[in-house]
Amino acid sequence: MVVGGLLESAIGALIVPIFDQAFAQGEGHRSSTLFGLQNLIPASGLAAWRSIALLLLVFTLVKGVAEYLSSYLMARVGQSSVLRLRQDLYQHVLRQSANFFERHRTNYLVSRLVTSASAIETAVTATLRDMLRESFTLIAFLGASFYYNWRLTLGSLIIAPIIGVLTARFGKSLRNLAHESYEGNKLLTDTAQEALANQNIVKAYRAEERERARFLTVAQKIVRANLRSAKIAALSPPTIEMIGVVAIVILLYFGQREIAAGRMNAAQFLTFLFFLFRSYDPMRKLSRLSNSMEQALAAARHVWEVMDEHAEIPERADAIALSPLQHEIELKHVSFGYANETKSVLRDVSLSIPAGTMVALVGESGGGKSTLTKLLMRFHDPTTGEVLWDGTDLRAASVGSLRSHLALVTQETVLFNDTVRHNIAYGRPDATDTEIEEAARVAFAHDFIMELPHGYDTIVGERGIFLSGGQRQRLAIARAVLADAPVLILDEATSALDAESERLVQRALANLIRNRTTVVIAHRLSTVRRANRIVVMERGRIIETGTHTELLAHGGQYRRLYELQFADEEEDLAVAGGQ
Repeated sequence: MVVGGLLESAIGALIVPIFDQAFAQGEGHRSSTLFGLQNLIPASGLAAWRSIALLLLVFTLVKGVAEYLSSYLMARVGQSSVLRLRQDLYQHVLRQSANFFERHRTNYLVSRLVTSASAIETAVTATLRDMLRESFTLIAFLGASFYYNWRLTLGSLIIAPIIGVLTARFGKSLRNLAHESYEGNKLLTDTAQEALANQNIVKAYRAEERERARFLTVAQKIVRANLRSAKIAALSPPTIEMIGVVAIVILLYFGQREIAAGRMNAAQFLTFLFFLFRSYDPMRKLSRLSNSMEQALAAARHVWEVMDEHAEIPERADAIALSPLQHEIELKHVSFGYANETKSVLRDVSLSIPAGTMVALVGESGGGKSTLTKLLMRFHDPTTGEVLWDGTDLRAASVGSLRSHLALVTQETVLFNDTVRHNIAYGRPDATDTEIEEAARVAFAHDFIMELPHGYDTIVGERGIFLSGGQRQRLAIARAVLADAPVLILDEATSALDAESERLVQRALANLIRNRTTVVIAHRLSTVRRANRIVVMERGRIIETGTHTELLAHGGQYRRLYELQFADEEEDLAVAGGQ
């Protein structure tokens, strides 16, 4: 860029010898010019014109090469920087705890990762490149202007503070409007995502027009902000250009006096005006680019907000690598509360889960069952108390080693928009086709997989939309089977299935839990009768523990829940029989 700026000045400086030749002021007259160019050109004649033409060609060629290299190298630097930014941002988000994702919507994070990062990418690869190039060009032109007449150049710089103040005011307004636009885009994404993800409900309740109106309202706010931004961006360059032209008109008067005083000749004054006129072009471009940079900085602020937020699960430098569970998982006087809530979700919970046993967590919604399993997987750390793995506090262990011994099957089955093979092998990407197929057979999934259009290479669609609920659940079980983790957590794994699907899934689960330590959350109490121990939770506390038979005989909360559920099932059967 420096070379390009200097050669731009050198090309302009050729105006002086051109005027010397065109309006010869006596044989052999050569006016002083930049870089001593007059010494490279013969005094007169055809040789002088040939030298000027050759210098013009050489300077233009070298300047073109310099501009090509500068543009390519800046693009390379910009792309590398933004790639690293995206990697750092994505890695930072993935490292955060469950609490972080509970506070932020997925669309918010995706917007920062894609939209805001793209704005920064444009700023670095294009806007910053042009700002640097125009800055070097401006410095070169002003330097040439100083060379020919420093008095007139200083006089012209009087307008610099005025331009600076106007540019700062325009930039501040644009930054605020850009922030408003980005917030509007985030809200627009949320609005569209909600309606599209729940399009069945929208159609069922005839809410298409309401959703369209809601979307339009948000979109119109963005348009208004963008139009105000466009108005300011359009006003800035002509305003600055007008100020520059007024300054040049005044300089014409003082220039005539400089020529009359003999401090410069006509060729030098014309060259001076050329450089001064050219210097206002980069000034105008810098004003426009400054506006673009302000908008990019507004996007950058959104990225830094995410980067500066830290909710990682801390891991000690001397963290212990856990071995497979040998004895028990123990919760000792554990309490836990979310940062934005005053009440504790778990209160003084103590529980032992012996290796190789099945422990079921039951109770009404909101009792803390899911939160307890999140502590076991160390998605959160307890506020007080300890969670021990064979006597080792999980906070002293490496998170990776802990989760390598755990497998999770949830009520809301999570599948990726990829092949069946990829989804089953997600926990073990190095698994062979034979191992994947064996896991599918254990989960009673192989038969329906072979009926799919491309078998194990069939794309399941977003969140497994091309599969039934029971099929999705069996793929999730196959994934857990293949992971072969010694500790299994089942969170309402069958509650949303019909009777036939539940029967198949129950058979798959029976294969899965064999010889494993299992923690089950279930509302259907019929699914936990085989548990070695049933834990009844209410409002964050353990109120009863025992086997199915013991708890029924005890006559407490478990029996009440069981009888209510059994009565509901009997009533449903009676209604079905009457129909």
